[in-house]
Amino acid sequence: MMTDMNYGGVEMVVMNYYRHIDRTKVQFDFFALEGSAVPQREEIERLGGRVYIVPKYTHLSAYEKEIIRLFKQNQYKIVHSHMNTLSVFSLWGAKKAGIPNRIAHNHSTAGKGETKKNIIKYALRPFAKIYPTKLCACSQYAGEWLYGKNAEFQVFNNAIDLSRYSYDPQKAAAVRKELELEDKFVVGHIGRFCYQKNHDFLIDIFNEIHKQRQEAVLLLIGEGELEQDIRNKVMALGLEDSVRFMGKQKDTSKFYHAMDCFVLPSRYEGLPVVGVEAQAAGVPCVMADVVTPETKILESTAFVSPEESAVNWAMAVLESTSHYQKKDTSAELRKAGFDIVTEAEKLERFYYKLL
Repeated sequence: MMTDMNYGGVEMVVMNYYRHIDRTKVQFDFFALEGSAVPQREEIERLGGRVYIVPKYTHLSAYEKEIIRLFKQNQYKIVHSHMNTLSVFSLWGAKKAGIPNRIAHNHSTAGKGETKKNIIKYALRPFAKIYPTKLCACSQYAGEWLYGKNAEFQVFNNAIDLSRYSYDPQKAAAVRKELELEDKFVVGHIGRFCYQKNHDFLIDIFNEIHKQRQEAVLLLIGEGELEQDIRNKVMALGLEDSVRFMGKQKDTSKFYHAMDCFVLPSRYEGLPVVGVEAQAAGVPCVMADVVTPETKILESTAFVSPEESAVNWAMAVLESTSHYQKKDTSAELRKAGFDIVTEAEKLERFYYKLL
């Protein structure tokens, strides 16, 4: 069970598990809300799954009626909801349909500045444990935030396919040549243009970096409702030749190989997949200290408060890259539990125990 299915982090996590789980034993069907682009549909169907588009939960009666109908029609034994606090709606429907195993999976927390969203999150949080039979989360912090510190829940890491991201100097050189970045200092960011990701502040940070490194280039991968505002700010600061808007990318893995540093100044986060991917590519990372502690996999990864000045962030970026040599970090990622092959096997065993 999903909310929207586009190119978001939760979608990436679930698809990573789906690609690597033993589909001869476990098969996924995906439920997404009306308005979802579902760019993964072709792949899902090729791998044997089905996609169902259901009414938005804001039309609660229609939403519940449709999911209950489909749950009964398909006679599922497990419903796994990745809707965070909104899982109360999908799992209520699952209980009404008689589904014996109902899993709530949290990927998020509350953040400053999004009053409307936070009101909904805090209003729904007391209901998080009513309808599920099992609780899961992407991190210890995310689990404790939703279910409580004394709750029993299973953590499944936002694991990735390490083979796609591991550092290779020849691959990195080829990507930088392709993007015409061979003589540039490349700062990278991957994220939707929305309030949470704090692009406005990211541009301030890059502006300070650019004052010190005139050859600096900022790669922005993603799209979203605030993109035009950010483009306007870039123009106002005279950075249009140094900031590249790369748009939505189906495969973001190659862009990490072009980066000298990955920067994530989010206002709030759970355990960001992009932070894991950047470290898997051996890229120095400077991230907001609002991310969960489990995000720090490499010693080189630095955390800075989003309340700090853009100057301090820029200094952290420049310091993190001053003596750093990129290397293959696969062993460290695997040891920390971010290898999707291992984590997918863990999810399989979790499902088997339920059945």
